[in-house]
Amino acid sequence: MSAVFFYSVYGIIWILTLFPLPVLYIISDLIYPLIYYIIGYRKKIVIQNLKNAYPEKSENEIKKIAKRFYRHFCDLTIEIIKLIHFSPGMLEKRVRFKNPEVVEELLKQNRHAIAVVGHYGNWEWLNFFALKTNYNTMAIYKPLNNKYFDRFFLKLRKQFGTDLVPMKQTLRALINYQRQNLPTISCFISDQCPVREEIDYWTTFLNQDTPVFLGIEKIAQKMNQVVVFFKMQKIRRGYYEVEFINLTENPRKTKPFEITENHVRALEELVNQQPEYWLWSHRRWKFKRSDMLLKNLENSH
Repeated sequence: MSAVFFYSVYGIIWILTLFPLPVLYIISDLIYPLIYYIIGYRKKIVIQNLKNAYPEKSENEIKKIAKRFYRHFCDLTIEIIKLIHFSPGMLEKRVRFKNPEVVEELLKQNRHAIAVVGHYGNWEWLNFFALKTNYNTMAIYKPLNNKYFDRFFLKLRKQFGTDLVPMKQTLRALINYQRQNLPTISCFISDQCPVREEIDYWTTFLNQDTPVFLGIEKIAQKMNQVVVFFKMQKIRRGYYEVEFINLTENPRKTKPFEITENHVRALEELVNQQPEYWLWSHRRWKFKRSDMLLKNLENSH
């Protein structure tokens, strides 16, 4: 993508997002039939993911969830780009942190913590949390291949004070925070799909064999960091509530894979409550356990 094309698109988005959210939601309503019925953006993936996750549901029920997902997806896109012109005061009205005392108590104890987040609700608005806590906040991100979009999203995500650290530099950053005695809460997206070479653990998530990163568990145990699940629920259009759930205060006393299973189950429970707010369009299940086992057998001979 050329710089000219990117900045032309960015200019249109910049002007568009000057409109207040209620106006942008009207645009979202107009985009929805285009995305769902005409373009059919990743529609086969969404439908198949839903069928696999909920085999007990009828075709009609699956379609209803899919339609609600696409409506939310259009809103989500609008809400993310609106961050270009969103002030902290605007987000203050739209993102409520239900029980901040859970996190603040950990800060009083000078504990470093891991915040577990899924692709649920509007995870991008969670960067606002940096202004609501005295913790140093850090988020791990995977750099995008397109350098223009990479800069765009980095700017959006850093504007409220969150440190952005590339995935491969995570451990180094966490060690530096501890050396500086700077209590930090680090945000990990838990439902990313590991690359094939990094698959070390499988579990059942949403009725399917699912590979899961063990990074959260390994770091929590190695560095004795508390693990907190950020349970983000959509209250109504454009309004979210976040509940902090302490998954483990003593990571070094946990059994193997206990921390991993705890955060997987916490996200699964949330998704099952209102599935339309999870990101069904991403290729979470592109690897199959049977294929991996076969490949490992072939490599062993």
